[in-house]
Amino acid sequence: MSRLLIHVEGETEEKFVNDILGPHLYHRGYSNVSARLIGNSRQRDHRGGIKAWSVARKEIINHLRENPACLATTMVDYYALPQSDGKAWPGRKAANILPFAQKAAAIENALLADICHEIGDGFDSHHFIPFVIMHEFEGLLFSDCQGFGRGIGRPELAAKFQLIRDQFLSPEEINDSPKTAPSKRVEELFPGYEKPLLGVLAILEIGITAIRDECPHFHEWLIRLEDWHK
Repeated sequence: MSRLLIHVEGETEEKFVNDILGPHLYHRGYSNVSARLIGNSRQRDHRGGIKAWSVARKEIINHLRENPACLATTMVDYYALPQSDGKAWPGRKAANILPFAQKAAAIENALLADICHEIGDGFDSHHFIPFVIMHEFEGLLFSDCQGFGRGIGRPELAAKFQLIRDQFLSPEEINDSPKTAPSKRVEELFPGYEKPLLGVLAILEIGITAIRDECPHFHEWLIRLEDWHK
């Protein structure tokens, strides 16, 4: 039996871990699965975005040192990750010029390398599995457009969500410009969309099976978590 700590950037991801991912992983041998908001996220101005990597790194390392037997991971949006001004997350700026298929892995490998460097000799890298959502949490909601519409109380939007989804091979590929990021597309169709509340309701309606069926990178991460005990 092992403990899993998931470092998340917001309350929506926290709710997803506690209500959906945790119960799923308890059947895979974990004794405890908990979400940790990076940098006291509940108190930050939502316009400020995710905290600097230095803040996240310190918290991840502290948790790994407090419980060397635990597994730590991250659940953060690619779209929101800082790229400069002293807040940059390793690999994020360089990922801009990479093909889509290489973006997440480039950042995740850089995060792992940085944690290993900071902790030093003797750290088993098997205990840290970074994960970056492509391109952001709202992208996952397009895994089931009917469920998305029902979850937010706007079933009439399901067809419009599906039209967006059908333009891409996977919901994870819905692009990340300031105008076409998944959340921006949702807000254009539903100006009253509030991620902390409606994102949670949608993800509860959609469920983990639909997400992993539609989102290959998410599925690969989940397999690694599921198989960690093997």
